[in-house]
Amino acid sequence: MVTPEKILKLFLPNQQQAKLQPLGQGKINDTWLVTFNSGERLVLQRLPAAVFPDPQCVMHNIRLVTSHLHAWSQQTELHVPFLSLYTNPDGKDLFIDPCNNGWRLLTYIDCSRTVEELDSPQQAYEIGRMLGLFHTVLADVDHGQLRDPLPGFHDTLAYIKKYDQLSDQSATTHLKEAACIQFIKEMRSRAVTFTARVETLTHLVIHGDPKASNFLFAENKDTVISIIDLDTVQAGLLLHDLGDCLRSCCNRQGEEHDNPEGTLFSAEFFAAILEGYSSIAASLLSDTDLQLLPDAAGLISFELGIRFFTDHLSGDTYFKTSRKGQNLDRALIQFHLAESIARQQVLLHTITADIFRTSPMR
Repeated sequence: MVTPEKILKLFLPNQQQAKLQPLGQGKINDTWLVTFNSGERLVLQRLPAAVFPDPQCVMHNIRLVTSHLHAWSQQTELHVPFLSLYTNPDGKDLFIDPCNNGWRLLTYIDCSRTVEELDSPQQAYEIGRMLGLFHTVLADVDHGQLRDPLPGFHDTLAYIKKYDQLSDQSATTHLKEAACIQFIKEMRSRAVTFTARVETLTHLVIHGDPKASNFLFAENKDTVISIIDLDTVQAGLLLHDLGDCLRSCCNRQGEEHDNPEGTLFSAEFFAAILEGYSSIAASLLSDTDLQLLPDAAGLISFELGIRFFTDHLSGDTYFKTSRKGQNLDRALIQFHLAESIARQQVLLHTITADIFRTSPMR
């Protein structure tokens, strides 16, 4: 039987016994904090084959991107502590178990913390600044060197097609399911938000999952010191990253709460994230990017809602759950978030125009 302890021995065959404990609240990977008697800490992760069928692809991108990030960090006074991969004595940084799950060992960034829901505009500003820094530093990476770890990752039309194949829209008597079906019916036209103008949108290296909990804050202050979880790094649209960051960080109630109808998108946090981002990376965005930026947040909320609901209909095979109906509730939260964004479109477009018109980086 494959256990974290056995995998750790493959990476560190000569290391003394270590304590392993679960780390984080990720919906995909299994993660353990590894603590040695010396006090040194590392992070052991399992990449499930059901989500990442080609872990070699994931690791190729992480090697490429972290090499670039570390080279930049060593040449600047900022000294951002990006993660590093550990190798065993034979130089291997990835082990694949008999079930095709990938395993890797990472550095642990000390004196840091994560947050699931933001408490202040200052935290939002800091997240926007770090995402802008990430995009700027990787802007000169050759896209051709990157592989696609999750084909169709932001193909909203493909997610709708999969949902349509699963959903019997006339059969359900479940009130929450019926609500999701109605939301999708009303919102599905958003799937083509970028389609007609995609050639005028900015394509660069993106993080792929810049949610609130993937930014590391300093232990005792509201300063973001790093960005983690690089499994979905790929070439893509900056608006997909910005949209995902905004829908995560501007949802004041978070992605797991018991009042989906009360889910609200914070225009105040939206402005703070854009202020932070524009202070570093305003020049990366085209005029079309800026015109569609508020729509991006709504699109990703809708897309994620479809993904959660489809996983619910499929028997919860993709996102990790701890109770029955959890993915259904997650879906409703995202749909209500998308609805909240839609109600504020005029305000959000005004905020975007004001911030980027006055940004010194434009």
